[in-house]
Amino acid sequence: MGTHEPPTIVRTERGLVISGTRITLYSILDYVHDGWPEDEIRDILRLRDEQVRVALDYIAAHRAEVETEYQQVVTEAEEIRRYWEERNRERFARIAATPPSPEKLALLAEVERRRAQRAAEQAMEEASQHRP
Repeated sequence: MGTHEPPTIVRTERGLVISGTRITLYSILDYVHDGWPEDEIRDILRLRDEQVRVALDYIAAHRAEVETEYQQVVTEAEEIRRYWEERNRERFARIAATPPSPEKLALLAEVERRRAQRAAEQAMEEASQHRP
């Protein structure tokens, strides 16, 4: 999309999107439902003002249709999440039950040693600041 072409809402295999982007109206609706202001939606999704305005105007003009599709997208995403969570449940349990390797244990011990050293240094610094 060139800079002179005004943004529009188009239907793709992903659903309703802002032309020239991969941003769906369902993504924008997530932020709208959470009460985000337009400028923050623009910034987080890296859109131009006119792109956000076109999307919000479309949502307002077709609210029932967009909300229905949004609910379908959310439901499908939840079903996919549950499918993969169930499919990987045993694998995750097996991974969690596997004892850490000697290398990992050494790294964890080093991290803990550095944390303790940093805490001791901070305590000494605080103590020196409170001396009369």
